[in-house]
Order: sequence, then C-alpha cells, then structure tokens
Amino acid sequence: MEQDTKNPRELALAILDRVDRGQAYADVLLSARLDRAALPAADGALLTQAVYGTLRWRGRIDWVLSTLLRKPLKDLDPLVRNLLRLGGYELLFLDRVPAYATVNELVELARRRAGPGKARLVNAVLRRIADREREAWSPAPASGKKEDVAALLSHPPWLAAMWREQFGAGESRRLMEANNEESPLVLRANQRRIGRDELARRLRDRGVDARVGAWSPLAVRVRGAASPALLAEFRDGLCQVQGEASQLVGLLAAPEPGMRVLDACAAPGGKTTHMAELMDDRGEVLACDVSERGLGRLADNARRLGLSCIRARAGDAARDLPGEPESFDRVLVDAPCSGLGTLRAHPEIRWRRAPRDLERLAALQAAVLEQAASRVRPGGVLVYATCTLSRVENETLVEAFVERRPEFAVEDAAAHLPDAARAMTAGRWFTALPHRHDTDGFFAARMRRGPIR
Repeated sequence: MEQDTKNPRELALAILDRVDRGQAYADVLLSARLDRAALPAADGALLTQAVYGTLRWRGRIDWVLSTLLRKPLKDLDPLVRNLLRLGGYELLFLDRVPAYATVNELVELARRRAGPGKARLVNAVLRRIADREREAWSPAPASGKKEDVAALLSHPPWLAAMWREQFGAGESRRLMEANNEESPLVLRANQRRIGRDELARRLRDRGVDARVGAWSPLAVRVRGAASPALLAEFRDGLCQVQGEASQLVGLLAAPEPGMRVLDACAAPGGKTTHMAELMDDRGEVLACDVSERGLGRLADNARRLGLSCIRARAGDAARDLPGEPESFDRVLVDAPCSGLGTLRAHPEIRWRRAPRDLERLAALQAAVLEQAASRVRPGGVLVYATCTLSRVENETLVEAFVERRPEFAVEDAAAHLPDAARAMTAGRWFTALPHRHDTDGFFAARMRRGPIR
C-alpha cells in the first residue's frame, strides 16, 4: 500500500490491515499516520472515526457480511476483508457521505489494490448492504441467543458470556454498550506545579473544552483537543496524560514524602510519576520494567514533570525484580494483563484475546506478585492493579495470593480512596467500570504486610 497517500479511506484500510494481522495497535498507527500525512481537519476526523468505528463495530459488521458471503469471512483475502469491514461501517453507522459515494470509492480502491475480480465482490456486497434499511442489518436483540447479543453489541461470544456470568445479563449488556463509546482524554494535574481547577481554567481560556473529573482530585477531562503533546500545559510539565481510574490507583497506594517506593511494572510511567508527585519528589521511587524503550519514555516524562527522585532499572519483574528484599514502604504491581477494561481506547483488543490468554496472563501476574511481595517491608503496603475485568486476573488471583501469603491482609479500598471515589468499590476491592463511572475498567487490591512473627 502506498505510504504517501492522503486519501483517508486508503489510510484507514492500511491501518485496519496491519491491526488485523496483529502487527500493531490502532492508536499507535493512527497517531503516526496523522503526524505524517498532514491531513485537513475533516479528513483527519474521518480517518480517526473510520479506524476506531470499524474496530469497535467489527462484530456486528462481520455478522452482516457473513449473511452475504458464500465462504467464511476469515477465508477472504485480508485486504478484501478489511475493505468490506470499512465499507460496512460507513454504510451501517455513518451519515456524512452518501451511500453511493462510499461504495464507488471503495470499489475503485479494491480495483486498484486487489484487481477487478475482487472489486466486483466488494461492489456486490456493499451494494446489497446499501440497498436495505440499516435496521434490517441487525441481529435480533430479543432473540435471547447469546450469539445474537454478542454480535449486536460487537463483542466476541466468549467475552460476552464471561461478563454475563460475572456481572449478570443487564449489567454486562450496559458494559458492552459503554465499550463502544469514545474514550475520554484525561489529564492529571502535576500537583507540585498546578491545581486541577487552575489547569482546567487555563485550558478553557485557550478554547479547549476542559472540565474537572468526577472521581480523582487531579483529573481534567478534555474533549476535542489535538494531540496532548501540542498543549503548552503538557509541554511545560503541568500535566500528564493518565486515565481517571489509573490516577486513583496511585492515590490508593498513598506514598508519603521520604518513603521508598517500588513500581514493579512501571513503563511508560503514569503511575510512577504520580507517586513521585504525591511524595513531593522526596524519597525514592525505583521504577522497574522489562522494556528499555518504555523506561526511556518514563525518563522523558519525569524530566518534563520536574521529578528527580525516580530511578529506572530494567528487569523482568516475574523472575528477578530489582531492589532489596523487605526494604520498600510501598510496592505497586500494575500487572501486565488482558486489557479488557480498555476496549474504548483499544477496541482491537477484544478481537485479539482468547480465554487461554487470561489463564496465561494470570500465571505471569502471580509470578510478578510473588516477586513484589518479597520487597515489601513489614508494615508496608502492596498494591496490585490491572486494567482488566476478568476474575481470573483479579479477585481470584489476589484471594489465592493472600491464602499462600497470610502475612498480607487485604485492606478495604474505600477507606483509602478520595471521598468522591469511595463508591467505586466491590467489597474490599477497587473496581472502576466504564458503564458506571465513564472510566477505563480497573481493578486494584491494597494489601498490608504484617510484622514478622
């Protein structure tokens, strides 16, 4: 595919094709493409909407396509498959371009990229979609079939079934509906330099749609802004991009000035820098991660935010975590996870994960947690957090850990959260849910290590 095109549909197709092949994440590809292509604002908006919309609604689009194709969608040429998905999204969900124009442009794109034979297939399928009312192309929500509900709400059947068991039919449906909405951009005010209200005011004075968050005392929600890196407040170190639920994890850890803190899976540093700010840059934060590149991004963020107490160390937290045993007041495990709480920002994750991934990741998480536990001093606090909503990676894993390690006791998360966020709990756990709180899905457990007996 040509790399210098400025055609938004052609650019969207290139991104969707790479994502479909598992080569990258959409947000990374889209950001790089927007930076290089210098598109007019309207074309950039169409490109962004086409990429995220097609990925969010891929399940329903594939259901429609499967009724029109003679062979399974997975057996099609990947380029043709994603042309049909892109066209299906525009015809089923967008109104900004007449249907005939969408079909004509995608057929021409298919002719140039895949040849006349495949262009005829694209033309036939997309015209059949365009010839019927949108309501006719929808799984029946009242059918009661789990497969229909999963297709209607564009989630893989295994995930819809898992959440139905975990949350119940009504709650799981609302969760999946929320996952198909746009993810908010949230900034964390650097409390050493500016307050949340002042940051929001500065942004509004320059025409940015900014409002304070509902849960974190440091959160500012921004709509319609360009890349955060273009904001003067970001460049000047007054804020950091960090979701509101993620900010609450740092507050749950509650590090204090002068403490020694270990962040076991630190890159790219949102929670690391937050904890350093909470400590007023006094004490020590040891940031460990297996990714040297990620640690480089962490160091850049720390410099921009004016933080000097962070030390970065490369290391595999599941095998040989840096730091001395029993020497840290706070240890945070922001564990590598399935990411099922971040489907608004990363819709492709739902199509990449499978049930076996959850078990594999749970084993990795348990290994990291054991390593981290050995670094907590008696009386210190261990916080385990994920951005996923699966019991095997969250509640079940922590319950098994404290059964093995009775010197650790789970504390009530609500007692350590800001007043506004104390309702974001389920039992002893911190639990943020997209459909209830308009945040990423997050889980966290705060555990205190008792004295050695």
